[in-house]
Amino acid sequence: MSAENGTYRFAYITAVVALGGWVLYRAILELSARPPGAAWLVLLALAALASSFTVKLPSLPAQLSASEAFVCSTVLLFGPAAGAVTVAVDALVATFWMDNRRNSLSRVLFNATAPVIAVTAGGAVFFGTTSLEVAGVRGAELSAIAWRALLMCLTYFVCNAILVASVIAIHQGSVALRQWRRNLGAMSLNYLVAGSIALFVVSYIDQVNIAALVIVGPVLLISYATFKTSIGRVEDANRHVRHIGDLYLSTIEALAMAVDAKDQITHGHIRRVQVFATQLAKRLGVNDEAQLRGIETAALLHDMGKLAIPEFILNKPGKLTVTEFEKMKRHADIGADLLSSISFPYPVIPIVRHHHENWDGTGYPSRLAGHDIPLGARILSVVDCFDALTSDRPYRPRMTDAESFQILRERRGWMYDPLVVDTFIAVFPEIAPAAIRAGEQARSLIPTFETDKRPAALEQIRTSAAQSTVLGEFGPAVKHTNSIGQAMEVTFQYVSMLTPGTVCGLFAFDPETNSVTCVRSAGDNARLLLGLEIPRGERTTGWVVAHEASMSNSPAALDLEDLARLFSPILQTALVAPLFHEGKTIGALSVYASAPASTQPFSEDHQYALERIAALLGENIDLLSALGISAQPALQRLANHHNRLK
Repeated sequence: MSAENGTYRFAYITAVVALGGWVLYRAILELSARPPGAAWLVLLALAALASSFTVKLPSLPAQLSASEAFVCSTVLLFGPAAGAVTVAVDALVATFWMDNRRNSLSRVLFNATAPVIAVTAGGAVFFGTTSLEVAGVRGAELSAIAWRALLMCLTYFVCNAILVASVIAIHQGSVALRQWRRNLGAMSLNYLVAGSIALFVVSYIDQVNIAALVIVGPVLLISYATFKTSIGRVEDANRHVRHIGDLYLSTIEALAMAVDAKDQITHGHIRRVQVFATQLAKRLGVNDEAQLRGIETAALLHDMGKLAIPEFILNKPGKLTVTEFEKMKRHADIGADLLSSISFPYPVIPIVRHHHENWDGTGYPSRLAGHDIPLGARILSVVDCFDALTSDRPYRPRMTDAESFQILRERRGWMYDPLVVDTFIAVFPEIAPAAIRAGEQARSLIPTFETDKRPAALEQIRTSAAQSTVLGEFGPAVKHTNSIGQAMEVTFQYVSMLTPGTVCGLFAFDPETNSVTCVRSAGDNARLLLGLEIPRGERTTGWVVAHEASMSNSPAALDLEDLARLFSPILQTALVAPLFHEGKTIGALSVYASAPASTQPFSEDHQYALERIAALLGENIDLLSALGISAQPALQRLANHHNRLK
């Protein structure tokens, strides 16, 4: 609740308590001057006792009790003053019965005085529409007082409803108010039953005592049980709807997290955008619940189409080429098409499809312009841009709020809706704290790369996305080298990015000697590997070539023997992948790390990355030979061997 709402709530409660307190004070003075007698005390006790028979209203911190019948009876039999005192006592008992640990002083006073105002208004309506005095009501013709009693109950109900609805609207907002309105039917039924029982008591019972309770009690209990069962069914239905809604939102959350993980951004970004978008929409005058939920959901899923975009494009640190950008632009349509299979109860698809449209019509995918672009899409494009600018990215550090605002102003009128930009900048100080909290809570649930406690599934997605991005760059990087030495250095650069290896060796298989020889190496003291010859089928590298299968986390000494100790630090673990060309094994790519083999330093992801690098090298073996790899005797024989196979 904002500070402004808190001020309104305090002022409203103070006014109600003051008015209700004054009415109650006048009622007590009147009863002191003309005591109503012991019969009133019986009704007062019954009302207080009945307060314990309460029914919880669905999804609201409010309850209805079985005491209203005795309150209405008191008004008819003893007048509005007695009714005011009775309802005040009833309200106090009911308030503390609900849970006295949660009741602040302001809440207790409001609960005690608001119904005093309402019941006094109802009593005034009843006695103001008839010439009967209080003493003449008992025993009066039912036809003479029935409609007036009904009008009294209606006034009592309406006044009480208005007083409660106002404080709910100020304190909990429009969502709680709408939920409260859905319970009006059940609450009105409670007052109708109370009025009917009150009429029965007034018309057919001469005196209020234990005998009267024997007659009225069963009727009241049956009414209470029926009403409670009805409310219970409503609550069960609401609980089921909430469960389905939670399941629905959880599914959306899972989809959103998958997109975030692949796109290498934190879930905090999506959460901040979601809060920024919904709060900005409200400041722009959007009050339709369906439209707000549509914006909230679209903020989570607007980049769903990126699941179909290659990672090396999504996470490319530099500027995209024309072809890459054309592929990237497809994500808006793809995301909308994917989500169109879901029967959303609110407008999500148009926002997802058009969140990259520009105000001047130069955006994509449909080149919509101006107000033809859905408002939710216009809002989303602004807040998404702002949060991206103020977040760290692999290719640039975050910008300040002021710098980001300046960029939004520069794009105002051609890329973004001017009204949306101006409103966002104006209300940013007000809505930013909630968005920041949402981002922090999301990070606590879905940690970023700096933490060691991220969920395994998301970690796998993020790792795979980063790995795919780097591997996507390796092939073109190798093709653009102009010497075998440079090609090997590029290979080691990518190997070191994707694995914990510190030394890398390229081994060529010579069919004539039936052995593999290290012809190129890179890394710390890598020259020590050059010329190392290993018989096919022996040690780690020879075994990999013979069996055409990778081997991970084997002891480096098994492959290098005493040579491993010459490195500083000592090489202790090996990862080896076979090198293929046109379906034949032509060698191996071996990587060594200083971490002990017992710690399993090479993961399945590392093994996969090395296999992909080896595959890309194998595809470019002719290129490597042309660059000078044929100067090595082993690879010269290898090239000749493959030429004969062709």
